[in-house]
Amino acid sequence: MRQCVALLMAAGSGVRLGGEVPKQYRDLAGVPMLRRSIEALSARPAIDAVQVVIGAGQTELYAAATAGLDLLPPVLGGATRQESVRRGLEALLDEPPALVLVHDGARPFASPDLIGRVITALAEAEAVLPVVPVVDTLKRLDEAGSVADEVPREALARAQTPQGFRFATLLAAHRRHAGVACTDDAGVVALDGVAVQTVLGEEENFKVTTESDLWRAEALLAGQPRRWVTGTGFDVHAFAAGRRLVLCGIEVPHERGLAGHSDADVALHAVTDALFGAMADGDIGSHFPPSDPQWKDASSDRFLRYAVDRLTARGGRLEHVDLTIIGERPKIGPYRDAMRRSLARIAGLRVEAVGVKATTTERLGFCGREEGLAAQAAVTVSLPA
Repeated sequence: MRQCVALLMAAGSGVRLGGEVPKQYRDLAGVPMLRRSIEALSARPAIDAVQVVIGAGQTELYAAATAGLDLLPPVLGGATRQESVRRGLEALLDEPPALVLVHDGARPFASPDLIGRVITALAEAEAVLPVVPVVDTLKRLDEAGSVADEVPREALARAQTPQGFRFATLLAAHRRHAGVACTDDAGVVALDGVAVQTVLGEEENFKVTTESDLWRAEALLAGQPRRWVTGTGFDVHAFAAGRRLVLCGIEVPHERGLAGHSDADVALHAVTDALFGAMADGDIGSHFPPSDPQWKDASSDRFLRYAVDRLTARGGRLEHVDLTIIGERPKIGPYRDAMRRSLARIAGLRVEAVGVKATTTERLGFCGREEGLAAQAAVTVSLPA
């Protein structure tokens, strides 16, 4: 059973921002805003899956923005945000989670700490809302635009997302109050008398709505100094009869597979070790010791996702992977594109940022004698300076 699923709302047309495409598909420093919002959520280990609700006619834009990401199938939204949320929730009924986070596709800067605060608070609350205190003086205006009076700000706050809920609570409220206009999901559950717990939001977690917001987002990204680090990894596995041959997470037809405690995916092992090397964070054996029975025949995509999560928790990003598979057979060429797509999906990269090559050792050594396969990988990561 999934414990927590994030529902990302991206069905709007973004008319206030203008442009040729809806705002959630606009680029921020070369990356679609929607992708940045997704990655902020999918990088959190406590979130088991991310599902995006999109608008009519956005299928191709969505596919381009999310290429290589491991997501639940997108859901087509409705005429209103509330209807879109309800449709997204109902799409999860085949495997309903205990908790759901609802986040705006145009809020690309939700931090790990903020997301963690919301999830932690759900241990004791049915609904959680991140808020930011109002610091400006507030004035109420009359019809002519003149100041009528001052509004006390002490009890006021600005609401943000992700908003967190017990899944059953939010779905029941949306079904019961369909058609009743509310500005957010906390307002919908409040109609059922559900107490909404607040946690501290963040000023950087603003919603991109206007052109000036877009400029602010670009400036925020440009103002984050980063350092670039390279890591390398190398791995070897012998051939063994009676096992599947798995490379980059896909099964490759061959008369023998590779021997190992896990699924022996020599390619993913090399990439994972390269990532640990870039972080100076040990190696794959120290994190997943072969003496531990829980990793017996384990799928190696779990190892790479774990390494990517550790990088993300440090504020880092995996930028590029270059992988070389070494052996006489099988020939990698027919499976290269599938390997790139699979590796990109597992690592949360666009396919264009993944290189997969193959070479032989000219019949020299254990690879040349077809006793096994080797792989070497180099990764580029960026980390906060």
